[in-house]
Formats: sequence, structure tokens, C-alpha cells
Amino acid sequence: MSITSYILYGGVGILLILAFIKDKQRAILALKKGYKSFVKLLPSLIPIMLLMGIMLVMLDRELIKSLLGEDSGILGILLSSIIGSIAFMPSFLAFPFGKSLLDIGAGYPQVAAFVAGLMSVGIVSISVEKMYFGTKFTVLRNILGYTLVIVFALFILLFVSVGVL
Repeated sequence: MSITSYILYGGVGILLILAFIKDKQRAILALKKGYKSFVKLLPSLIPIMLLMGIMLVMLDRELIKSLLGEDSGILGILLSSIIGSIAFMPSFLAFPFGKSLLDIGAGYPQVAAFVAGLMSVGIVSISVEKMYFGTKFTVLRNILGYTLVIVFALFILLFVSVGVL
């Protein structure tokens, strides 16, 4: 476990102790609500995690390196941003998946574009978004989101090329 994990878990532990000190009944109620939410989430979480694991095992490392590696440059950024914009994955799984992509040879700018595309652009959810927010808003938000994904990834590429990352 990393130092960040220890800090986060320690902070949560301290806050939980403070919650119990302040109001034991509310703290217990909060824990019960959190547990119920977690149990409700499991049926959708397990298949996504299994699919991610299968994808990581089936994807060839050399293919990932050639398509999304640091040497893939701007084309790799465009490819990963498009895949991220189309794919649907909850944020709490997107970041560990991005780390797994880095571990098997993807570059920082390419993974940044993938994760930013997942979080900022919603091709899969366009029909629902149009229903609630209207076509104009949905199209503008997705175009702006995708533009910012590319700008963000290019900044990361710049940082990598000058040796900051």
C-alpha cells in the first residue's frame, strides 16, 4: 500500500472516531447507510471488475505499447481519447484501470486522455443527457469536454517531454 493510502485510511479512521465521539447513533446510522449503498453497488461492480480483469489479461502488452505507449504520440492520444469518450466506466474503476494501463506500457498522456475522456465525454449516455438537458447543451458539453481532454493530454505530453513526469 502506498503512503497516500495510509494517509487516506488514517484520515477516514480519525473522522470516524470523531463522528462516534460527537454522536454515536448518527455515526452508526451513517455506517449502516454506507454498507447498504455498497451492497447495492456490488451487483454492478463485480461484472465491471471482472470485465476489466479479462480485458487486461487478453490485451497484448506489445499492442498496448504500440497503440497507447509513449511513442504513439498524438495518434495514441487521439485513439485513447476516443476510446475513453465512448466507453462507460465509473470513476472509482477508471483510475485503477488507468494505472493498470500504465503498468502494461501505456504512456502518461495517452492514459490521461483515456481517463479524462471517460470522465468528461459521454457518448454512451448522450440519449439520456439530451432528454434531460436538451440537444444543444448536450452537444456543446461533449464538444467542449472532448476539446479539453485533448488540451489536457497535450499538456501532459509537454510535461513528459520536458521531464517533469
